[in-house]
Amino acid sequence: MRPATRSLRLNGSSENAGLLKISLSIIGMLLTLVAVSAKSFAVGLPEKEDLRFGFIKLTDMAPLAIAYERGYFEDEGLFVRLEAQANWKVLLDRVIDGELDGAHMLAGQPLGATVGFGTKAHVVTAFTMDLNGNACTVSNAVWEDMKGSVPRENGKPIHPIGAEHLQPVINRFQERGSPFRMGMVFPVSTHNYELRYWLAAGGIHPGYYAPQSGDTSGQIDADVLISVTPPPQMPATLEAGTINGYCVGEPWNQQAVFRDIGVPVVTDYDIRNNIAEKVFGVSNEWAQENPNTHIRVVKALIRAGKWLDENNNANREEAARIISRSHYVGADYEVIANSMTGIFEFEKGDVRQAPDFNVFFRYHATYPFYSDAVWYLTQMRRWGQIPEDKPDSWYADMAKKVFLPEVYQEAAEALIKDGKMAPEDFPDFEREQGYRSVDHTSFIDGIRFDGRTPNQYLNQFDIGLKGSPDQ
Repeated sequence: MRPATRSLRLNGSSENAGLLKISLSIIGMLLTLVAVSAKSFAVGLPEKEDLRFGFIKLTDMAPLAIAYERGYFEDEGLFVRLEAQANWKVLLDRVIDGELDGAHMLAGQPLGATVGFGTKAHVVTAFTMDLNGNACTVSNAVWEDMKGSVPRENGKPIHPIGAEHLQPVINRFQERGSPFRMGMVFPVSTHNYELRYWLAAGGIHPGYYAPQSGDTSGQIDADVLISVTPPPQMPATLEAGTINGYCVGEPWNQQAVFRDIGVPVVTDYDIRNNIAEKVFGVSNEWAQENPNTHIRVVKALIRAGKWLDENNNANREEAARIISRSHYVGADYEVIANSMTGIFEFEKGDVRQAPDFNVFFRYHATYPFYSDAVWYLTQMRRWGQIPEDKPDSWYADMAKKVFLPEVYQEAAEALIKDGKMAPEDFPDFEREQGYRSVDHTSFIDGIRFDGRTPNQYLNQFDIGLKGSPDQ
């Protein structure tokens, strides 16, 4: 508990009263120092104790809920209030405006804001909340139309299912004069880029953005019209027929299966895996003003991530019960538990093992790798959100401007000194340069990604804008 300071009315002079109030305040500060230092001696006192963090109702907000419920924030002398937000734009705006101290964000949001696509503001992250966790779902009618061409083994579709099996369905829509519509959650979302990657890998053009000419629809030259739908509204929008499919995080793909309104056809683990999915984002101004608080927040979140993955996901059932509460995700435990506990259901009854569908700590998941930032920037360039060529050095500089592994390292080293974590829980900080091995991530089209050569990577794609010709 935080020690409280009180104002007292004294019969003596106002000067004596003032001195006593100052003395009580100093005593209170010293008690806070003792209380916090006893728990964490490696980081200075927090500049700000009372914090408001935002999140969207998705299972990968779990590190925030766990850090709160297990007292990890309080261990750092932080008193946090978690608040669900209506959508990703509202969440981002509230962080930029200072109404929220930080938030569960799409990995592309701090980058998109800092680059200036849509909202222009310098937003940073020192913590990756998770890897993977999304899927692409189509309506029952679309699945019935496409599944005949999908190879099967033992009566079940062979996964991953490529988007080429969706192409004949799209053609039939176009012959009827009806556009094929799909939803994603935000223009710089992981879901937008994963959906586009999957479609393009199957020869389907997902469309370009042209912000330089005022066109931010992302539908230029598109075979499929992709638009924004907030995550919790995805199943209802699909059921209403407004969209024919979507890419979203959990539990909203499994919700479609449980409600018998849609079928997930591919998970993002099979589209592209083990790249940052969500991050914890703050404004750069807030990070500069509250460096100790920032480190302490990251410390608490690292502990939450470790708890979520430790002992081979042994805590996931408890985590699913926690986040199923209405003030967190607010979906049925059974729906949330599917992906959180390491399984994933495609068609009803087609339940498959998916131990890495949600990853919160292993594979150094919480570390903010520069290469993850670079991958998102390449997708912004590929689809026109970054309208002009950039040299490789620009990608590296922008990644370092937004992703802050130095803050993460301070938090990790403090946890080691506190005795909460071990050095082997983290990357080797003396050797780590912030770029994952090219073999760490696999892609559905077999193209390899090296974060040090983003333009060479971009130039390999048949569909999409190319990289700088000088690279």
